[in-house]
Amino acid sequence: MLYLAHTAHWQFLALIAGFLGWILTMTTAGVDDWRLWQVDNVSVINSGVAWVGIWRACFHSHVLPKMENCWSISISDTFVPVEIVVAQVLMMLAVICGLAGNMIAAVAVRMVYFSVENRRNIRLAFAAGGILYLLTATLCLVPLVWNMNSVLNNRTIDFPPKFHLPAAPVSQEIGSAIGVGIFSSILMLISGLFFLCYRYTWRCVSSKASRDPLHGPWTDTTLPRNSELSDGDTLGIDNPGFTNE
Repeated sequence: MLYLAHTAHWQFLALIAGFLGWILTMTTAGVDDWRLWQVDNVSVINSGVAWVGIWRACFHSHVLPKMENCWSISISDTFVPVEIVVAQVLMMLAVICGLAGNMIAAVAVRMVYFSVENRRNIRLAFAAGGILYLLTATLCLVPLVWNMNSVLNNRTIDFPPKFHLPAAPVSQEIGSAIGVGIFSSILMLISGLFFLCYRYTWRCVSSKASRDPLHGPWTDTTLPRNSELSDGDTLGIDNPGFTNE
């Protein structure tokens, strides 16, 4: 069986980076600070800052009963802009694709490091893992860039009165969630490229399969018969121990 572990060290590191990127992708999808709204009315929002995410909008207030007041944002709400609706869908798809990519990538690396018997699907496993990593990065980048563009253009959201948020903020800032999401997409992109660049296994398996010591072909090795030895070797060599006695 061929030894292939030395061919996938970079892919092993890419698997670790992909797993870290997937965790950061889930973090990006769950946090609220995609947008930071600066408001001038501090009678309710005492801090003057509200956090607008893709799932809810939050702010701190000493007037309302809870210290942190959050209102959920549903995909069916009519006031939600299209970039937030798209972000809700694509970020969930990115989490699912990232999970699938990590599972397939882990199987591919296992096939190399543990030298399983059926190794002709290694190239396919690495390619599938790389494609899913790239798809995850794309699904994450699209809503991030779209919402970042909305923040830079100071686009507003017409929240209903129960949110206690103004129709338009004084100014907007890009939240830390977008930065974390961009970093996770870069990790996923690098991991996908490393997995797609793995090509040594296919050449190694196809060129050396005929010399696999566990699967043959084998050559018989036998000792020569007495008749095949030269005349001088037919009697053999005396044992010195018996000669001394």
